[in-house]
Amino acid sequence: MNHPMNWTTLLIFLAVLAAFFIFRQMSQVSSDAAKQYLRKGAVVIDVRGPDEYASGHLPGTVNVPLGELSGRISKVSPDKNHVILLHCQSGGRSGMAAGTLKSLGYTNAYNLGSYSRAKGILSGAQNK
Repeated sequence: MNHPMNWTTLLIFLAVLAAFFIFRQMSQVSSDAAKQYLRKGAVVIDVRGPDEYASGHLPGTVNVPLGELSGRISKVSPDKNHVILLHCQSGGRSGMAAGTLKSLGYTNAYNLGSYSRAKGILSGAQNK
């Protein structure tokens, strides 16, 4: 038996999934811009939980879990114009964190993306 509804559902699911990944890529700061910000002293915040951070983190990062960001950001970066780069495991929480900081008046908060992307960008910025 042929079930056209199954194919339609599958195509819709794939389109939504593709849109999600495209949107996530668009919401991340470019590699080149991030490297420039790092060379000028940007703060890098890892918004993963403390257990995730303890199991492995990037050198020079500060751990401020997403749920604690609003309450702790003024101690980590009191200057709302200072560049802040955020990352997490996959890039989702860091995207939310960038939005939270912008709503709090931080003008230069950017989503660095996933742990692996952040690792590549941080190591690339140190090598130049």
